Amino acid sequence: MSGIEVTDDRARIDIDLAYRWLQDTYWGAGTDRATFDRAVANCFCVAAFAGGAQCGFARAITDYATFAWVSDVVVAADARGQGIGRAMVAYMLGHPQLQGLRRWNLNTRDAQGVYAPLGFSKVADGSAYMERLDPAYAASVTPVPQ
Repeated sequence: MSGIEVTDDRARIDIDLAYRWLQDTYWGAGTDRATFDRAVANCFCVAAFAGGAQCGFARAITDYATFAWVSDVVVAADARGQGIGRAMVAYMLGHPQLQGLRRWNLNTRDAQGVYAPLGFSKVADGSAYMERLDPAYAASVTPVPQ
């Protein structure tokens, strides 16, 4: 997408704005601010800008050697559908500090089409994948059977 700038310069990232956007997501609503701040402090973070205004935020949980987990990709409501989320993840995938990683992961309930062009696919063999969720969090992100 043209006209979008992505940066990992922490001095430019408006964390307050990112936190407000997170509160409007199915996975992050109800996350308390102290938890979000602690998560951000321990991650590789990026923000997207259009016309000088921040329009997106994303973070990668990583050891900078073998693994990264893309998390909290959020885009301003009036900027969605313009490739901003994909641009932020592409920036992370190409960042010099994140080269040579063996595995990149992410979870999404509804945006597989955003990430598939970047090489992400569904887990081929889910039997190796395990997780342990906090019960309250699990209840908030588990889809209701239809």
